[in-house]
Amino acid sequence: MTPAATGRLLVNRHLTWRISGHARRLFYVALAGLALAVVARRPEFVAVAAPALVLLGTWRGPKPAAVQVSTQLSAGRVFEGEQVAVDVVVTGQGDSAIELVLHPADGIEVVRGHDRAATSPARLSLAVARWGRYWPGFVEVVVWDRCRLFEAHTFVALPELDCYPLPALHRKAVVLGPLASRSGDHPARTPGEGAEFGGVRQYVPGDRQRSINWAATTRRGRLQVNTFAAERSEDVVLIVDATSDVGELGSTTVDHALRGALGVARTYLDARDRVGMVFFGERMRWLAPGLGDRQFFRLIDAVLAGRAGWSSGNDITRLPRAALPPGAAVIAFSPLLDPKFVETLRDLRQRSFSVTVVDVLDITPKATRDRLERLAERIWRLERQALLFSLGELGITVVRWDGADQLTLPVRRRTRQPVGIRR
Repeated sequence: MTPAATGRLLVNRHLTWRISGHARRLFYVALAGLALAVVARRPEFVAVAAPALVLLGTWRGPKPAAVQVSTQLSAGRVFEGEQVAVDVVVTGQGDSAIELVLHPADGIEVVRGHDRAATSPARLSLAVARWGRYWPGFVEVVVWDRCRLFEAHTFVALPELDCYPLPALHRKAVVLGPLASRSGDHPARTPGEGAEFGGVRQYVPGDRQRSINWAATTRRGRLQVNTFAAERSEDVVLIVDATSDVGELGSTTVDHALRGALGVARTYLDARDRVGMVFFGERMRWLAPGLGDRQFFRLIDAVLAGRAGWSSGNDITRLPRAALPPGAAVIAFSPLLDPKFVETLRDLRQRSFSVTVVDVLDITPKATRDRLERLAERIWRLERQALLFSLGELGITVVRWDGADQLTLPVRRRTRQPVGIRR
């Protein structure tokens, strides 16, 4: 991903000067030399203090009253694990020396060897480990006078940064629901102007000559033409269950659900399908299905900013027709821990939606020697099996995914049926 660079921020900072650590050390050296000369009555020890006293005598040198600091991020939108360059330019310091130090915020990591610089302009680097909308931190600007006897510190905040969840690896878009009457990349059962071979039939006036199958014509003694399957698209609605968030930070069920949803969304959008998203939590938020790369970035922007429509409560029946089109394929990402969400899946199936559930719960109770805890773990596993069995009886396909491997959705039997008429 190579988003456009963010705008440059220019701020003025007034400097408050104070004695530097270098000046304190010189003062202590001079004081020690003079004390030794007085106590030991040895005037040669004054020579030890003389250089420090000479340097301390230059403290009235020119010092700038303010500096201008310009900061710019190389990208305002990144995916998890990507690095961002921070360009810093300091002006107005004159002959004074400067040092730039990058202080990251929580969730941000600095790149070793690129977290400080002693020149301007300079390029620092940081990396974002987890998705979210971040204030990356600030840059500390340290200014010294010519002899480094006085120093001034000022801090400049960095621009806001959006880090998107890294989409899961999902390469193949399969047909999970009925196809709409729109041009797409999925072979339909009806003949049309597609690329997948459907069969042969007898020639009728109006057929193209280039579609004639000469081998079948020679064998049957009549003109035969090839037929192809029409290519259609489908509507896909992704449901992200945010009611339960368990697991370690960075690998929670919500993290897995968002990464899996974005990976599936990118695959279906590349296949020219319409993809929408529903966030199921305390308040249900939704984004109507759309097409193309623009829709993909609308989805990931909605993940961070919540810029989507919403309905009061979390009742799936309150969603408008635009958010959940009839016949859409529903793919839900959930740990299946909230009973209300499970009832929502059953309600969708009873309304004749094609429902596929990706189980993102990758943690299990730890083994223990306590008898009651082992009994509780066994009951939990039996309830889990009963839940998955009941969903399967309703025709809901459940796929387990640990968030690390490639996500693969099952291909249903009806999608493998022959298209057209074969003779």
